[in-house]
Amino acid sequence: MSEERLQKVIANAGVASRRKAEVLITEGHVKVNGQVVTKLGTKVDSGDEVSVDGLPIEKERLAYYLFYKPRGVISAAADDKGRKIVTDYFKDIPQRLYPVGRLDYDTSGLLIMTNDGDFANLLMHPRYEIEKSYVAKVENIPTVQAQMQLRKGVYLGKRKTARARVNIISTDKRKRTAIVRLTIHEGMNHQVKNMFKAVGSNVVKLSRESLGFLNLEGLISGQYRPLTHQEVDLLKQQAQGKQIR
Repeated sequence: MSEERLQKVIANAGVASRRKAEVLITEGHVKVNGQVVTKLGTKVDSGDEVSVDGLPIEKERLAYYLFYKPRGVISAAADDKGRKIVTDYFKDIPQRLYPVGRLDYDTSGLLIMTNDGDFANLLMHPRYEIEKSYVAKVENIPTVQAQMQLRKGVYLGKRKTARARVNIISTDKRKRTAIVRLTIHEGMNHQVKNMFKAVGSNVVKLSRESLGFLNLEGLISGQYRPLTHQEVDLLKQQAQGKQIR
């Protein structure tokens, strides 16, 4: 029988995130075959009985969805301020889903929802270089020099961003605004907004239009669709640097 780390089993069962599962283990909330286990990294197999606070867990079927997140929605599984959250759109889905990464409250666009922690980590870690394209409406049309700065990377605090691709889609010289596509593979907090701010432009509207080879074709804001098995496999291959055929 194959064995898996206890925190992964708990997370895959939809009880909690991987990080929260680690806290539950170290604080003594988890039992394996009736015995409290507090050691992280403990491995269990399908024959072991795992319970959290006395309730046995059941393995949850892995699920993957592509979601067109609307503006004015929190990229989280819960919000203590009572605001609308992305999981509100998945109440008919039996699995406990959470977003892969996040989009700001006022940012719309492509977001992947899943209960597969390993898959989420693959897509979120910058070393795997999954490209993300954003379309931004900005005040102050980026100059040629500003575009070059974005392409080479700009300093956000002490950290310099990786190279980006920049394409001016349209401009309105009278209003001094532009529609710009920016493609990056990192995911720092508010990165796109801060990159434009660093070169003198202010983002007034932002949407993520693609992630890897995925896009929002066929969806309108608030809609979602399941990812196909092939799409999930291709994303994993792309993240791991394998050739996609």
